[in-house]
Amino acid sequence: MSATVSPAVGPAPRPAVRLAGAHYPVAVVGGGQAGLSLSYHLRRHGIDHVVVEAHQVGHEWRERRWDSFCLVTPNWQCRLPGFPYQGDDPDGFMVRDEIVRYLQDYVAFFRPPLVEGVTVTGLRRAPGGRFELTTTEGEFTADQVVVATGPYHTPSVPRMAERLPAGIGQIHSSRYRNADQLPEGAVLVVGTGQSGCQIAEDLHLAGRQVHLAVGSAPRVARFYRGRDCVAWLDEMGHYAKGIDSFDDAAAVRMRVNHYVTGRDGGRDIDLRAFARDGMRLYGRLTGITSALGPTTPGATTPGATTLGATTPGPTTLEFADDLKVNLDRADAVAESIKDAIDAHISAHGIQAPREARYVPVWEPSEHLAELDPAEAGITSVVWSTGFTRDHRWIEIPAFDGRGYPMHRRGATSTPGLYFLGLPWQYSWGSGRFEAVGRDAGFLADHIDASRRLADVCGALTGAPDSVASALPLG
Repeated sequence: MSATVSPAVGPAPRPAVRLAGAHYPVAVVGGGQAGLSLSYHLRRHGIDHVVVEAHQVGHEWRERRWDSFCLVTPNWQCRLPGFPYQGDDPDGFMVRDEIVRYLQDYVAFFRPPLVEGVTVTGLRRAPGGRFELTTTEGEFTADQVVVATGPYHTPSVPRMAERLPAGIGQIHSSRYRNADQLPEGAVLVVGTGQSGCQIAEDLHLAGRQVHLAVGSAPRVARFYRGRDCVAWLDEMGHYAKGIDSFDDAAAVRMRVNHYVTGRDGGRDIDLRAFARDGMRLYGRLTGITSALGPTTPGATTPGATTLGATTPGPTTLEFADDLKVNLDRADAVAESIKDAIDAHISAHGIQAPREARYVPVWEPSEHLAELDPAEAGITSVVWSTGFTRDHRWIEIPAFDGRGYPMHRRGATSTPGLYFLGLPWQYSWGSGRFEAVGRDAGFLADHIDASRRLADVCGALTGAPDSVASALPLG
């Protein structure tokens, strides 16, 4: 893989960085694609800063993804600032180790002021306006702070997991690696977002009997009318459409991503086809009833989580009567995207091959309301139930009642405090390799405007409305 070197930045010796007792104009918390993209833009502005990463660059991709993991967006959408993908497979999908290497190469490319292996454990604002950051390597201060730790902090597992028998191993999707990691027997996968669907496929291809609790996530076709659907949507401007153009912006920010895969060159994930080929599908998992006994240590599956499992006893898994609805809605979303692509092709006179529409290959014949995991031979459960945010280390009132950061394009009401890398921070591409660089560029402009204003006023007051409104929205 190679990349275009930007003469505006260029390779530079990686600076020696210290934290304890130091002061920086800008502190960036998080050294993933968001924090690194911001560092690139801050360097272009000539703004001194530090990037503090709790682990090593690429940690999330290396340690919280399974062995067969790959991107669901094509490689050409990897557009980190100054470092777009220029390998020999632009229409392919980088696998886990290639993603890690891409980030490591980005660090080698522009040498950010990066400190790895240091955790920021506290952030507060001092009476004088400066920010005080407590870390595992001591305290330091900054005029402005960007929280670039993303939204996926703590694996989320429902409390009902505690009711599963001790003999059933349990693991969150972030700790799943491959089918061999789990004990012999059938596997229940709970959740059908991108992770759940792809892990279910991974287990299915490995010959395991999979039971899948299907949620309400939508799907999208991989290819349509001669191109990847991502290419069509990119051309149609969907990835750049700003959140402020939606009437229901709060609801849009909570939307679940469409499931699809880039595995083996990319293909649809069709849960109906899995069911046709032997996978067992159910509605949402709504409850677990069990004859509770004294709490005992759980199963010792490598990488599994005990979750306070109980002694074995009659156990029943309960499912909602929404399987058909969830499958139909997922298909409807996929077909609506095709409708939009058809309209785009027609409106612009584009020559594209015709393609027959999807026809369901399987329908649920009855509602399976309950399942005895022992009778089904289920020996392990993969909880693909997402993550919760953990901002308890931030001692600044910058969150709404649900704990979500209150911001406008990453800028909060607290002067000098910003967030970066959130889903739908501004567009569908926010938080991904495709558009995180645009969001980072916007914030870097904002930070630079605040810095210049501070130089004039003699104290950092943040960019007032007159300055913020002058910044580009696109």
